[in-house]
Amino acid sequence: MTTGERRFSTVTQINTEALQTMGKSGGRMETVGEDGIPADYKGNRKFTTSLGHLALYKEDEGIGTQASFISGYTTPGPKERATSEHVKANLGVMLGVYLPTIQHILGVTMFIRLFWVVGMAGVAWTMTLLAICCLSTLLTSISLSAVATNGVVESGGAYFIISRNLGAEFGSAVGILFYLANTVAASMYIVGGVEVILMYLWPDMAIGGADALHDTEMFGSLYNNLRLYGTVFLLIQALIVAMGVKFVQLLAPVSLMCVVLAIMACIGGGIEKQITMEGMKVCAIDNHLLQSSIITHPTHKNQTSWFNETVDFCNLCDKSLYLESVFCANVNNDEASAEDDVFCTHYTSKKMTCQMAFPGFNLKTLNDNMWPEYMEKSEVVPGVRGKETAEVVQDESSTFFMLMAIYFPAVTGIFTGTNMSGDLADPQRSIPVGTIAATITTSAIYYVLAILFGGSINRSVLRDKFGRSIGNTMVVAALSWPHPAVVTVGAFLSTFGAALQCLCSAPRLLQSIAKDDVIPILAPFARVTKNNEPFLGLVLTVIIAECGILLGAVDKIAEVLDFFFLMCYAFVNLIAVLHSILKSPNWRPRFKYFHWSLSLLGAALCFFIMFASSVPLACIACTATAVIYKYVEWKGAKKEWGDGMRGLALSTAQYSLLKVEDKDPHPKNWRPQVLILLTSQWSKEMIDRRAVSMLNLGAQLKAGRGLAIACAFLKGTVDSQKDKNRARDVKTTLVKDMTSVRLRGFAKTMFYNNHQINGTISGLYQSIGIGGLRPNTILVNWPNDKNADELVLFAEEIIHGAANDNCLIVTKGITDFPEYSERLTGFIDIWWIVQDGGILMLIAYLLRQHKVWKGCTLRIFAVSEQDSTKSEDMKAGLQKYIYMLRIDAELFIVDLLDMEVSDEVVEKAAEVERKQKEREEMRRSKSGYLNDGYMEDNGKPRPIQMRHSDSTRSFSGQPPAHTSINLDESAETSFTESLFDDFYRSGTPNEELEGGMKLNIHKMNTSVRLNRVIRENSPDSQLILLNLPSPPRNRLAFNNSYMTYLDVLTEDLPRVLFIGGSGREVITIDS
Repeated sequence: MTTGERRFSTVTQINTEALQTMGKSGGRMETVGEDGIPADYKGNRKFTTSLGHLALYKEDEGIGTQASFISGYTTPGPKERATSEHVKANLGVMLGVYLPTIQHILGVTMFIRLFWVVGMAGVAWTMTLLAICCLSTLLTSISLSAVATNGVVESGGAYFIISRNLGAEFGSAVGILFYLANTVAASMYIVGGVEVILMYLWPDMAIGGADALHDTEMFGSLYNNLRLYGTVFLLIQALIVAMGVKFVQLLAPVSLMCVVLAIMACIGGGIEKQITMEGMKVCAIDNHLLQSSIITHPTHKNQTSWFNETVDFCNLCDKSLYLESVFCANVNNDEASAEDDVFCTHYTSKKMTCQMAFPGFNLKTLNDNMWPEYMEKSEVVPGVRGKETAEVVQDESSTFFMLMAIYFPAVTGIFTGTNMSGDLADPQRSIPVGTIAATITTSAIYYVLAILFGGSINRSVLRDKFGRSIGNTMVVAALSWPHPAVVTVGAFLSTFGAALQCLCSAPRLLQSIAKDDVIPILAPFARVTKNNEPFLGLVLTVIIAECGILLGAVDKIAEVLDFFFLMCYAFVNLIAVLHSILKSPNWRPRFKYFHWSLSLLGAALCFFIMFASSVPLACIACTATAVIYKYVEWKGAKKEWGDGMRGLALSTAQYSLLKVEDKDPHPKNWRPQVLILLTSQWSKEMIDRRAVSMLNLGAQLKAGRGLAIACAFLKGTVDSQKDKNRARDVKTTLVKDMTSVRLRGFAKTMFYNNHQINGTISGLYQSIGIGGLRPNTILVNWPNDKNADELVLFAEEIIHGAANDNCLIVTKGITDFPEYSERLTGFIDIWWIVQDGGILMLIAYLLRQHKVWKGCTLRIFAVSEQDSTKSEDMKAGLQKYIYMLRIDAELFIVDLLDMEVSDEVVEKAAEVERKQKEREEMRRSKSGYLNDGYMEDNGKPRPIQMRHSDSTRSFSGQPPAHTSINLDESAETSFTESLFDDFYRSGTPNEELEGGMKLNIHKMNTSVRLNRVIRENSPDSQLILLNLPSPPRNRLAFNNSYMTYLDVLTEDLPRVLFIGGSGREVITIDS
């Protein structure tokens, strides 16, 4: 710009990173309505500034409303909740995400099961197990970071993310599973805490005493004690949660501190044992580890050179008469088993040794513990059964994937930061950094502890799940320094705090799902108390948690718990994959260290862990998801959240449409794509059953498959807001009616007025559909002859339908057609008169596929004027043809006896003409012509003509003089009758010009005679199908003669379908 020249603006560059602190500086969030339009935008345009002189962009009515310079991040969904009144805590990465996530991930499983996993799987395979588990959660954390930074995360946390990105159906299904995951996790934490108390703190509390804890059967005294005390602790914790969330939050820092101290104590113990070479010792016969209860038994002590249990414990590791009685007591009895002999022989032949339980971290121990030694239930060493009353045996069989299933809950909890998004100062930064950092930190802790346990603890002791060889002390606690109580108490408090967190969050998650009003059955759980506590949700959560506690063992609960979390993690990964592959315009995550392949790998890992752990449970989890999905799809409220599944549906539809070529399909692929035209009296005060019956027939014709379009005609204009509102109401009613009759398809409304009927119908036929997916069949109802609008619309629908080469189906007596719930028996009669490619048989066959008509038998009546000597030949030929068409039908040849024009027909024609003239005069005097196409410039009526080529129902040339049957493959159906050619052909232009108000006596005669023949032969038929005569090209001729012929033809027939084919609908005889 030249110096000194006048400037018209100033430009200031803004750092986009400053937008992250928008919430602090007064920026506001903008919600989007159910229709996808910002709530403040509806009806008004907004300026980015408050300048009022941008006249070009002003509405004509006045100035648009002002908007703030920066509009907040737009939530990709409906108005999720009312604006929160509370002041945000403005937590950062450390306090808001990192520490809470670590607290949730680190728990009791790490203390009471990790050492045992190392003992079974070995250090090397434990590293592999941890790699699979931790990698799945790390990849899920990356996907979570991308999804969470792609918009505002409202209440509901993970449920909100999944539902708003995968839709209400999947969101509700996975949300329910996530709720169950939190609930069952509470069960696991409670049972784990009770196990710590009964096994390691106060064994005498057990019903039956400490000895009862040795019964490890599924319904033995150990697990029954866990069930009983677990139920008591559940009720205590439920009461604490009912008092309010603030009481729960008080325990969070205490729990985290205990976990950190316990981990440090374990690491310190490994170092201390290596330096001092002092630690607990155990006794073994060869490599069979003995329970400390028999070693410290008073009788055994008295029979050995024991002085001090602490200093001289190895002196107890000596054989005695007491031990001999334990191992060999039943040898001499008649009831002795082979196993008793084996136990006694092993005891007497092997040396009893004293071994160091905790040698301290060293490479030799690490190498000894490197490779797996999986064991079956009741085995003392791999492949050898042990004596359950004296030796340390396994309470369950172990495999790699079983161990993975047991330990996987220890890596869950990565959604904690997302659930706290409302209290974060900068969620866009805190969630990714805090979640990923916490996942990496906890993974590193698990690796360090696994290596520590593998290098510091004797292999036999590592396999001692309940510490029976070391005086019923937790193995990890015995390793720790300065005192075992640091780990034992820390483990209990961590489980107690984690259970409270789960019992607190699960009811709130359930309330978020219920509040969305997607699953009707959950509506009561949306209510809260005056203190904003979801009490009903808490009651349900306690009931479900009790069911989890009744499983008894931590391991069993953990195996079930895996699948709930894994389904959630898999779907979070799938969200990121879906958005990335579809390249959704709304997919703009601030987290840049993301690629869809990582999310795909994360989803695959989740499903791999599920099915590798337990195929039946994985199938149950997938089935539960599918059942909830279908339930919400069937019963749930429809929600449009701009989710990825709708985007996927659009992309799939686009791909499929592009694959379908925009040309006539092969006859084998022809199927009716129905356009249902409805001209009803749309009123809130009156229900017009014709429209619902038409939809019912459309559903029966489609037999629940394929698509249909229902179009309702409304008199009005798109410029009128009142008419637009009425159209919206009619469309809503139409959608409900289509759903009630189970007709899958689309509903639309079409405006017309007196001057646009011709153009409206023509434009509809030419524009509706897309690509190769266009309606080819028009379903129209016979109009009410007292309604002028319906008469004119009907004429235009039929004439333009023929001109556009559509198959036409006209119903008469539509209100007598059966409803969806009816089941008919009897006959469907096809009166086959002209060449139509077999469309009548095809429509009848499709109707019989629906359960309403399935009980009916097809009958085909072929009308002939020939002598009876040739009827048998014609019947045989037709029978062969019907057989080749693979349609089960009875075939009849009808010979007409008298086709001369009688006085009765002449009188009837005269009477009909007189009534027509009276109605026409009345219509003209009342409202004039409805369509300008009926008027000349001088105001006189003029006929509207169509070119001869426009009529697809015209048959050129002279008709054949006899009935012919051609079974050649190139000619599908060639059945014609010279008798009815005059009736079923289009009139010539001269005929139509002259006959606008005159009836053709021969056509009237055909109508009368055919009506009598049909009534003679089909008196009790459930449905009659007739060929639709070609419509005339003149509108006046259509209304005044053509419709009269059809009326006379169907007189006293209850249910009739007129079907007119375009010649493209050919039913084939080849495969």
